Amino acid sequence: MRHGKKINHLGRTASHRKAMLSNLASSLILHKRVSTTVAKAKALRKYVEPLLTKSKSDTTHSRRTVFAYLQNKESVKELFDDVSVKIANRPGGYTRILKTGYRLGDNAEMCVIELVDYNEDMLATTGTAAAGAKKTRRRGGKKKAEDTAAAEAKAPEATDAPAAESNEANEETKDAK
Repeated sequence: MRHGKKINHLGRTASHRKAMLSNLASSLILHKRVSTTVAKAKALRKYVEPLLTKSKSDTTHSRRTVFAYLQNKESVKELFDDVSVKIANRPGGYTRILKTGYRLGDNAEMCVIELVDYNEDMLATTGTAAAGAKKTRRRGGKKKAEDTAAAEAKAPEATDAPAAESNEANEETKDAK
């Protein structure tokens, strides 16, 4: 039984797992998105989010700590120069996992893990959707009141037009007599 075992070993030895997560984290920081399996993405999220939090404070100690995990100078530089500026005011949740389907060979569940602040398409659509979309509810309490008010406003207009027509018809019949 695996009670209390929170780490997913991913079927690898500790050194292989450490190297794989380090390489995935470096690729995620450099390219802003990585396509991988869901299990690896969930393990990567637990691995990289503390590093992203640590990058918010640009000190020599935090740079050395992050370099100990990533072992890649370019990704450390990118993390502290560009990524940390974008995530400075975000209180966590720096990555997003989007499931993409199943791999053809072994039917493994695939996904894309990306940095949240770097998906320009999604940022643009959520900004316009939030501004333009009207929130709906299942209960339509206000809608009925608006509909009755609109019906009452239309009703006198509708009754005026036939009444005017009938008055004109009555006048014409009186004139004809």
